Amino acid sequence: MQNYNNSQNPEFLNEYLVHIKVIKMLSERTIQEYYLDTRLFLKYFYKNIHDIENDIEEVDISGMSPDELNNITVSDIYNFIFYTADERKNSDKARYRKISSLRSFFKYLTKTAHLVKDNPMLDIEVPMPKSGLPKYLSLNESMRLLEASDNSDSKRNYCIITLFLNCGMRLSELIGINISDIDFHENKLRILGKGNKERMVYLNAACINAIENYLVIRKSNKKAADESALFISNQNKRISKRRVQQIVDNTLNSAGLGGKGLTTHKLRHTAATLMYQYGDADVLTLKELLGHSNIATTEIYTHLNDESVRMAMEANPLADIKKKK
Repeated sequence: MQNYNNSQNPEFLNEYLVHIKVIKMLSERTIQEYYLDTRLFLKYFYKNIHDIENDIEEVDISGMSPDELNNITVSDIYNFIFYTADERKNSDKARYRKISSLRSFFKYLTKTAHLVKDNPMLDIEVPMPKSGLPKYLSLNESMRLLEASDNSDSKRNYCIITLFLNCGMRLSELIGINISDIDFHENKLRILGKGNKERMVYLNAACINAIENYLVIRKSNKKAADESALFISNQNKRISKRRVQQIVDNTLNSAGLGGKGLTTHKLRHTAATLMYQYGDADVLTLKELLGHSNIATTEIYTHLNDESVRMAMEANPLADIKKKK
C-alpha cells in the first residue's frame, strides 16, 4: 500500500487497512483518507490516556494493544471531533469525513475482528455538512465545448468530451475503457467503476459516431503498447488521467469556458444534470447510470436551474390572478 509506514502502526490497524483494500476494495485515495483519520484519532486517544506531552504527530502508537480499544467511549469521540475543530481548524466537511472514517474502523473492530465489544460510534450524531449545488455546464455551454473539441486534428479528444457529456462517467472509468468493452450490436459499454463494480451504459448515436470515427485512427496505430486500450496517448500508451485533464482544460479554454473551476468531474455533473432536466430521467435511473451505491449521492444532481424554476412559477394557474382595485 502507498504512504503507510506499517512498522509504526499497531497490528490491528495494519489488518484493518488490508481489510478495506482487499475485502472492501476501496480506492487508494479513500484508504489513504481513512488511514490518516483513524491514525490521528488513535494518536489523540493514546496521548490522552498515557498523558504524553509530545506533539500529537510524534506520538508512537505501535505498541497500542487491542484491549485499550475497549476503553474508548462516546465522550472520547466527541472530544476528538472538538479537537479537530478547535485546534486543527478542520472544516465541517473534514470533520464529517473523520466521523465516516471512524465508523468504518469501529464497524470492522466489532463485526469483523471482534476486538471491541461495544461500538461507540453507534451513539454518535453529527449533522451532515452543508454542501452547495454542483457546478455544471448549461446545454448551450456543453454544445460550445463539443464544437471546440470537434476538429480534424483529434478525433480522440472529441470522443473523450462526447463520452463525458453523454455518459456521466468518472475520469478513472474513461481511461480504463478497453475496445472489447464496447458492444456495437447492442450499443452498450461495459464500465468498471468504484470497488471493481461493473455496470452497463447505453451509448446514444453521438457516442457511437464519435467512437467509430476515432477507432478508424486508433486501429491504424500499430505501435500501441496497450492494444486493448480505447484511448491512447501520443506516446502510444494507455492515456493517463493527467493527460485527459489537460485535454479537458485546453478544450474549456478554447470554448471560452476556462477559469470557472470546471473539471472532468464537473462534466459528470453536467451529464447527470442534462439528463435530469431534458431527458426525463428519474433519480433511480440516474443512480444506475452513474454507478452510485447510495441514492442520496444521486439526489444532488436533481437541482433545477433558475430558468426551470421561473417557468414552473409562471406555469402556476394562479400566476395571472391580480388583486382587484
